[in-house]
Amino acid sequence: MKNIVLLIFIGAIQSLTIQAQDKVEKPEYVIILNEKIVTKQEVQVYANNGKLKNMNKGVTQEKRDSLYEILGDVIKDKEFVITIKIRTEEELAEQKRIAPKNKVEKKESKNDFFLTINDKASDFTVKMLNGEDITLSELKGKVVLLNFWATWCGPCLMEFAEIPDKILKQFGDKDFIFVPIAIGQKKETVSQKMPHLKKYGVNFNVGYDTNGEIWHQYAQGSIPKNFLIDKKGTIRYTSEGYSKETIDNLADGIKKLISE
Repeated sequence: MKNIVLLIFIGAIQSLTIQAQDKVEKPEYVIILNEKIVTKQEVQVYANNGKLKNMNKGVTQEKRDSLYEILGDVIKDKEFVITIKIRTEEELAEQKRIAPKNKVEKKESKNDFFLTINDKASDFTVKMLNGEDITLSELKGKVVLLNFWATWCGPCLMEFAEIPDKILKQFGDKDFIFVPIAIGQKKETVSQKMPHLKKYGVNFNVGYDTNGEIWHQYAQGSIPKNFLIDKKGTIRYTSEGYSKETIDNLADGIKKLISE
């Protein structure tokens, strides 16, 4: 299971590397191992050798500040920080010893979605940064893209950079509304982050769910998570994590639901 998770993490890093032909400017990131900067290629080598132990796709502001004290301006303009840990020689030997057993055992993956396709979307009211209150049940007749994110979450910010061009420009003036909600964070934290994202075209209104009350009606675990809700209030599509395919699928789903 751990190997599967690490493969997902490596895939996430590969998704963060944008090809030159991609017109959408993406938030920049830095990868840190033992308070030193490493490259994506070095991470791949660790993974190939079975040495990659774990990876965090974002850090708290306190941790970021401490890294800034050590590394200085090299991380100042980066929108998010990825930290990794590698196995010791003893841990690597133990991993190799138990690997055959892991291949035989088959464990069920934990379902992090409390609501899923064909479920009735749970009603809520969220406070937005501009002071507006949005209540889901009052949006009947519109297609709603409900997005759960956080300011520290790298894949969330990468996804945000795609949304203006690929979704809002296409559907913003139609029967559609985008409701992004930052989970577990205070208004001040979210409002401080948003101006930094404007250079990536992220200039939309967002909400905040400081105590996670809305979030825990829908899901748990990793973010970003998206719930595409039809005009009658039924969930028709869900997604977890960031990739080009995810954004394309969301856009296709919105187009289909608007026409229904």
